[in-house]
Amino acid sequence: MRQAEARGAVAGTGTEGSGHAVVIGGGFGGMAAALRLRARGYPVTLLERGKRLGGRAQVYTDGEFRFDAGPTVITAPYLFDELFALFGKSRRDYVEFLEVAPWYRIRFYDGTHLDYGPTQEATEESIRQLSPDDIPGYRRFLAHSQRLFEIGFEKLGPQPFHDPRTLLATAPDLVRLEGYRSVYSLTAKYMRDERLRQAFSLQPLLVGGSPRGTTCVYALIHALEHRWGVVFAKGGTGALVDALWRLLEEEGVRVRTQATVERIDTVDGRACGVTTADGTRIPAEKVVTNADPAFVYRTMLPGVTRKRWTDRKLQRMRYAMGLFVMYFGTNRRYDELAHHTIAMGPDYVGELKNIFRTGQITEIPSLYLHRPSATDPDMAPEGKDAFYVLAAVPNLQAGIDWDTAGPALRETILQRLESTLMPDIRQHLATDFHITPQNFQHAYLAEHGSAFTIQPTFTQSAWFRFHNRSEEVRGLYFVGAGTHPGAGVPGVITSAKVLENVLDAEGDAVAA
Repeated sequence: MRQAEARGAVAGTGTEGSGHAVVIGGGFGGMAAALRLRARGYPVTLLERGKRLGGRAQVYTDGEFRFDAGPTVITAPYLFDELFALFGKSRRDYVEFLEVAPWYRIRFYDGTHLDYGPTQEATEESIRQLSPDDIPGYRRFLAHSQRLFEIGFEKLGPQPFHDPRTLLATAPDLVRLEGYRSVYSLTAKYMRDERLRQAFSLQPLLVGGSPRGTTCVYALIHALEHRWGVVFAKGGTGALVDALWRLLEEEGVRVRTQATVERIDTVDGRACGVTTADGTRIPAEKVVTNADPAFVYRTMLPGVTRKRWTDRKLQRMRYAMGLFVMYFGTNRRYDELAHHTIAMGPDYVGELKNIFRTGQITEIPSLYLHRPSATDPDMAPEGKDAFYVLAAVPNLQAGIDWDTAGPALRETILQRLESTLMPDIRQHLATDFHITPQNFQHAYLAEHGSAFTIQPTFTQSAWFRFHNRSEEVRGLYFVGAGTHPGAGVPGVITSAKVLENVLDAEGDAVAA
């Protein structure tokens, strides 16, 4: 059921009960799931505990400055087009996508830099300035990435992984494409210059993993970027959220913000609705959660005896890193800075070890600086600029006192910016504030304050990852970063397509 049929299936103001679907969490995965369920004919209620939809894609305001909280890198924009097309509409009528160029400027600690994108030719020209002998190796790396993309993204991305035989069937492809290597190992196979090895192994950090511990399947992100480019929503990521919110409401999805789900109700091992923190019970035939699966299993299913996702198993899983993010505005513009700048630290290997193994804050961390006005000048007040800068840090399992460490890391970051990209930053700083893994835990109920749920290691991917259909409770489903295919905007949007495939496999009949 699509378009007009779906719109006519809702009785009145959003019928609850028989045939009703509840979606917990209004991040990109939750919004995509709500839209796909709605297009199938379900009356849908979307519950978000924050003041606005978007999940981690919030918008902060501080005086005249406005900041996207993140994510800010949009790849595979067709995935958003598909959501609007479900109802015969065009995304372009709701929000405009702007091309970003270069996609990233990667500044190495020795002062050299690499401009990556927007074309292979532009990237190779930048490589030529650093290590011309590595251009043939880069081309082989790109070709390998494209083969990984065809298998990992196009073939397996929307594929449910509830049956271990699905994983076994992919084994020959994974072996042939050297899936046993890490992303860093794959780059090292093709390129000799250490700077290039660092630059082209950064992708796992975009989805919560260590380049030295994440299967090279995630090198497919490189090919993904080449396929559709990197874009930015005009008006910021918040404008993209608003566009989806508008579509949800136009199509009859009942949206409730500031509604925290306290528990998922069950009867005889089947989900039958949810109860919010204020005691409101919402019956449902299907419950889809965009929340952190570990948090859901640990706290939101009282009385359910879990056989697979036990507390012991949840404790033993490897959780992704945390993020320290500083938002700041300046009373001058920095037109020399690119939209995305990654400033590498002096010890790449040691920094990854600190983040993922020893739980320490690196003395001189790598930084990711986001300057959206490079692409959309309206993202900052006239004559001024708005930024965020983030550093990957250990999650809360490290036991770091962020009340003390946060201000100290702010000073470290300002010193680093002063000595590299923005020599006069302190005298032009108009406002700033920061968030830590503690904020992620409080605002998003993220287990251990992880910014990306669990790490995308081989043994926590595909069949080994949280499944899109719960094994513990019938009628309970998962979308978002913690489930297959994983974190990152394309992953969480695709997880809603996986949900549809799961429902199709179950012989699901639309709710009309």
